[in-house]
Amino acid sequence: MTAPRRPIAEMPLRVRYQECDGQGIVFNAHYLAYVDMCSFEAEKALFGSHQEMLAHGADVVVAEANVKFRSPARYDDDLLVAQYLNHLGTTSLIFDFEIHRGETLVATATIRYVFIEPDTLRPQAPPEAVRKVYAALLGG
Repeated sequence: MTAPRRPIAEMPLRVRYQECDGQGIVFNAHYLAYVDMCSFEAEKALFGSHQEMLAHGADVVVAEANVKFRSPARYDDDLLVAQYLNHLGTTSLIFDFEIHRGETLVATATIRYVFIEPDTLRPQAPPEAVRKVYAALLGG
């Protein structure tokens, strides 16, 4: 039996009225905003802040995003967004996200990020200090 994965970050949020569509549920695009917000919480947990990660000479951009909707979230729902490292490649990372309302799984997302050099925005392998932080999450 494998141990449950531990999230890098967990971010609580309450659904705001303006995030809901005419059907009274969270508009689909907001789920990507939720996971993006959680990504910054993960950077804060791992590096201290987004600025600290940039100081290492690394940044990331989204290369691919996939969201699966499981149960609708509505105005004033309390949600919890959790982020997990799925894969660390040579120049990219894949994160899994889960969004829960209590015990109910609302949505999952998988986001592939590519490391870039902050000044040129060109793809690059992450600096060794950054790679070590992520590799430790995978146990290697």
